[in-house]
Amino acid sequence: MTKVTKPPKSEVSAENLASAARKAAGNGPAPVHLWDPDYCGELDIRIARDGTWFYLGTPIGRPELVRLFSTILRKDGEDYFLVTPVEKVGITVDDAPFVAVDFEVEGVGQDQVLTFETRVGDFAKAGPDHPIRVERDPKTGEPSPYVLIRAGLEALIDRKSFYRLIELGSNAPHAGTSWFGLWSGGTFFPVIPSVELDD
Repeated sequence: MTKVTKPPKSEVSAENLASAARKAAGNGPAPVHLWDPDYCGELDIRIARDGTWFYLGTPIGRPELVRLFSTILRKDGEDYFLVTPVEKVGITVDDAPFVAVDFEVEGVGQDQVLTFETRVGDFAKAGPDHPIRVERDPKTGEPSPYVLIRAGLEALIDRKSFYRLIELGSNAPHAGTSWFGLWSGGTFFPVIPSVELDD
């Protein structure tokens, strides 16, 4: 029987991490891809599927603190970390680290551009660099739509926004057949095979 080893708990506190993040912060996300600090263990921070951040099991009630932490978030492989120039701590992410709560539309058809806004104030124009993807639950068929925000960090598109997106969708060729999907930034993002939509 294989013994499962839990990652070590971090001795870094959320307060110390926030202080280091403030020092490193500029305008927008920090250049976390340039930093290579020592791994300092796991911090009891969890991002729930609805985008709520928890510390020690309690929701973080200060939006400015959540925003600050979001600027030092990095994904390495399948794991998520908060990174400063001197510390790297692991955190838990239930689904995607961000939630897209709104979007704006410019243009129509293949010239359409969809700009998404996350709960923490990030913006991303969907296109080749910020693709949209839709995962479907194999049991229920329920769709979970995502858009890439930055450097491997995705946002789950909230339900109300997804319903609005579906109204903007159209059919187009994809993978040798017809799909219903979304155009943005000159790219077609498939959502569901057209034949399944007709059913």
